[in-house]
Amino acid sequence: QVQVAESEGGLVPAGGSRRLVCKDRRSIRSVFSCKTMAWYRQAPGKQRDLVAQIASDRTTNYADFVKGRFTISRDNSNKKVFLQMSGLEPEDTAVYYCNELDEWGKPRNDWGQGTQVTVSS
Repeated sequence: QVQVAESEGGLVPAGGSRRLVCKDRRSIRSVFSCKTMAWYRQAPGKQRDLVAQIASDRTTNYADFVKGRFTISRDNSNKKVFLQMSGLEPEDTAVYYCNELDEWGKPRNDWGQGTQVTVSS
């Protein structure tokens, strides 16, 4: 059964924008609101890398490569996490994953199927 469902990826022209959506199905709303959530991405032949994270108090952190271009946000009432991407580049092409982080910033071992983002030149 899917525990975290990522969606809204697709084909985007270079310089374009896209908003990814993560729907959490693991926790009730009161528990979800206390979790740190994160977006990762994995390009073909490369490791899965942390892109952005948002804590329960809504503080955020970003990988240097996407800082200033991507924005992570959350909607606790609907148990959703968003990744607003702008100024997309071909090197942003990857499968994007959402996951929960523990107190030490470690993601859970069970990953969703991710959503494919392809940026054309």
